[in-house]
This record gives sequence, C-alpha cells and structure tokens, in this order.
Amino acid sequence: MRATQAIGFGGPEVLVPVEVPEPVAGPGEVLVAVAAVDTIFVDTQVRSGWGREFFPVTPPYVPGGGIAGTVRATGEGVDPAWTGRRVVASIGISGGYAELAVARAEALTAVPDEVSFTDAAALVHDGVTSAKLMATTAVRPGERVLIVGASGGMGTVLVQLAKAAGAHVVGVARGDRKTALVRELGADAVVDAARPDWAERAREALGGDGADVVLDGVGGDIGLAAFALVADGGRFSAHGAPTGGFAAVDAADAAARGVRLLGIGDVQLTAPQHAELAARALRAAAEGTLRTVIGGTFPLERAASAHEAIESRALLGKTVITI
Repeated sequence: MRATQAIGFGGPEVLVPVEVPEPVAGPGEVLVAVAAVDTIFVDTQVRSGWGREFFPVTPPYVPGGGIAGTVRATGEGVDPAWTGRRVVASIGISGGYAELAVARAEALTAVPDEVSFTDAAALVHDGVTSAKLMATTAVRPGERVLIVGASGGMGTVLVQLAKAAGAHVVGVARGDRKTALVRELGADAVVDAARPDWAERAREALGGDGADVVLDGVGGDIGLAAFALVADGGRFSAHGAPTGGFAAVDAADAAARGVRLLGIGDVQLTAPQHAELAARALRAAAEGTLRTVIGGTFPLERAASAHEAIESRALLGKTVITI
C-alpha cells in the first residue's frame, strides 16, 4: 500500500512516499481505509527529532496519529457491525500517513453523514483537546478568556467554545488575515501579536484587570507574556509549544498570586474518553454549531509540503492530508 515515511529526523524533506505491506487488524483492533489525516504542529516537531523522551519513535516510521476513514475489517473480539462505518480514531503518534491504518476498537468514533472526512480529521485531536481544556479550566459565563494562538487549529475551536460558554473572549493572532478570522469566529476583541505592544493592548481588551483564564497554545516568550496577563486567582493553561518550548512560568510567582497552572498533562485522556469527546465535537459540527477552519489540504504524496505549510505558519486553521 501507499504510505509516507519519515526516513530520518530532520526537515520536511525526510518525508518520502513509499510502498509498505498492508497492516492487519489484531485482537481488539480494526483496519481503517484512511481518507484524511490530522496534521498538527507536534507532528513536525517529532519529525525534526524534538521530544524523543515523550515520543519514542525511530525512523523510518509512518507519521500521523489522527485518522478519518471507513472500517475495512475487524479483528478478533470486535463487533463486525463496525465494518463499513465512517469513523475517526486517535492512534498515537504514528501510522496515519497511509492508505490503511490499524486502530483500537475502543478508540473509534462514528462520523455523522453530515460531516466530511476532512472536517472529521480536523477535529479528531483539536476538537477533543479543546473540549477537555474548557472542562479543565472550568470557563464560566462572564469570565474573561485570553486565547493565545487563536487562529490555529485548536485556537479556532477554543474561540468558538469559549464564546458558547458565555465568556468575554480576547484572541491573540499574528497578521491581518489571522486576526480577521478570529474576529469572524466570534472573539470580542483581537490583538495582533506582531505589534510590540500586543500585551498592553490585550490587557486593555480584557478590561484592565487581566484574564480569568489564559489558554496558551504558543509557549515561549509570548506564552510568558500572556502569563503576566492572568488576574490574581485565575487559571493559566500551557498546552502548546510551537515556539520550541512551553512558557517558562515561575511556579512560585503563580502560587503567590493564586494562579492555578495547568499543562499538557492535564488534558491526557483514555481511549474511551477521547472517543466520547470526539463524538461531542462531531455532533456539534454536524449541527452547525462548531465550524472547522481548514487552511490547506495536501495529498499523501505531498506530506512534506503539508509540514512545510505548518512550519511556515502561513495557513489559517488546520492542515489536513487527504488520501
């Protein structure tokens, strides 16, 4: 079957189209004919060799951890009624950039007919993590929420969920196209991170006292500047690090101000939990209450171009590989 492998750690050029043997569904597993694959920034980081202590992959490997497609076959112990159904599944950090992939049956979520495979793939990770972040930070009506990286795949979902929760939402994005998108999605105010005074403008947009909740999907110096905008007694979630590292927040400073710190470890889910939140996101997409923003789709053979697009930060929202 056709697949794309990372033949080494390095730049996007290490992603090479290959032919590999077809996988077989084992006990408790299903074989999925893949139609679309979620592509997130961490995929590019793992490909570059970053985070090996968290993501133990060894080249050559097939990237891709979030798939949408049709169940081709079921393994021992799996209800055969899954065969032929449209599904999404989170399969870890590898195996998705291929015509066929294996998923645990407990990780499957049925895709409503109203939702395309491309949109479903766009939600398989970011829709789920966003829902978990909202629950973990317990955003309440009337609270002030600052979303850093608001034009990205997860940020665009968070803006919509925070507004639906009744929050006053301030988004941080970079450039005219991205800030316009965040405003279109319902943010009450949008700040351009390209401006040297963006933090001051964000504080003004938050009403002067700061944010009750900061959702930081960027990390680095920008994330650290966002931490300074949390009001005393607020919550700060550092769940993204496309800058190369999470915000270097001083835990003692946070404790002194009564700020609750949350990290990527607070949004880890079991397979059944992930499947339930995926079902919720897909239901919202089917009902039209959650909009997916897909900035670009790339065929399997051009996975390297997909990674280049993500790393260039040129696209709005999600990048999806189609098969």
